[in-house]
Amino acid sequence: MNAIQRALDNFRASYNSEPTVVARAPGRVNIIGEHTDYNDGFVLPMALPFDTVIAARPASSDQLSVASDGFGSATFTLADDPAQTTQWARYVHAVGTMLSAEGHVADPPAWQGVITTDIPPGASLSSSAALEVATALVYTSLSGVSLSPGQLARVGQRVENEIMGLPSGILDQLASAGSQAGHATLIDCRSLDLRTIAFPQGATIVVLDTGTRRELVESEYANRQATCVEAAQMLGLDALRDATTDDIDRLASLDGAEQRHVDRARHVVNEDVRTTDAVEAMESGDLERLGALMVQSHESLRDLYEVSGPALDAIVDAALESTNCIGARMTGGGFAGGAIALVADDGDDSVGVFCEDLMGRYEPPPEQPAVAPTKLYPCQPSAGAGYIST
Repeated sequence: MNAIQRALDNFRASYNSEPTVVARAPGRVNIIGEHTDYNDGFVLPMALPFDTVIAARPASSDQLSVASDGFGSATFTLADDPAQTTQWARYVHAVGTMLSAEGHVADPPAWQGVITTDIPPGASLSSSAALEVATALVYTSLSGVSLSPGQLARVGQRVENEIMGLPSGILDQLASAGSQAGHATLIDCRSLDLRTIAFPQGATIVVLDTGTRRELVESEYANRQATCVEAAQMLGLDALRDATTDDIDRLASLDGAEQRHVDRARHVVNEDVRTTDAVEAMESGDLERLGALMVQSHESLRDLYEVSGPALDAIVDAALESTNCIGARMTGGGFAGGAIALVADDGDDSVGVFCEDLMGRYEPPPEQPAVAPTKLYPCQPSAGAGYIST
């Protein structure tokens, strides 16, 4: 039973009525353009056929009560500090806080609801962003307000940055809010302009969940972001989006610059170029070029940005050795979690052959043991967030 049906069934069982609003938001995977979003650069994600769904109705008091399938329930008022709310419900609470802070909803309404999800947790597929976007849709629907994908995404990003303590960019939320079925989305993370790119025929993206997990807040993620800010400041730029290859060469000679500044900046500059090149490859149907760019991206993330890990490297290597693989790379914040493969899809069973071959080749490395089973998810680009009619 999918997340939509479970949300409806759970709501009806809990409240013996029909929900006033049912909102859904998908997870995402990033085809290319990693760690460029918080540098005002370009990213190329697609939405996945996995949703977080919220069925809700207005509350009769100022108490907001919500139950999450498998994670228990929580009750709070929006006058409270969201930092004091239990971990998963903190996202729900904080979205209401940020909708008010952004000036979208002066007095966000309290509501009762249930949350379900199909998004595999911990696999770098942005389950938290999907929760933020779906929650924002509930608040705005009950308030009679309509927001653009960019506005929804900015609210979610502020939740991550200011409440959850992760200095992330806007990629995850904007991909969840603004994607279109059958298309990848080129996002300009400075202007928030979206450009839909038809996904080329003859290929499928397979998400590779290594079964390893990481907590971004406790990782080196924040250090990477801080290093990029420092590098841009040394160059006198607003962000590394504005840097050129000549600037990177100049950076190496500046006072205070270390090799880490040069390496991180070089990755960002080259990754932005790879991302726009990938768009051209997709538009021309050049799958071999797209696959090669994905491999280059992984090598840069591994060697220059240093956010890969033993399991991610192992599964990418195994994928590239497997039948029908065109390209592969780690995806998401890094260190553990998930990767993706671009796989030839002849309409027969070429994707199944790839998956069987890869599962026979990949084993979690002993230096980074898995805490969950390795899983593969063949996917085509899906629709972004929206409402479900009941």
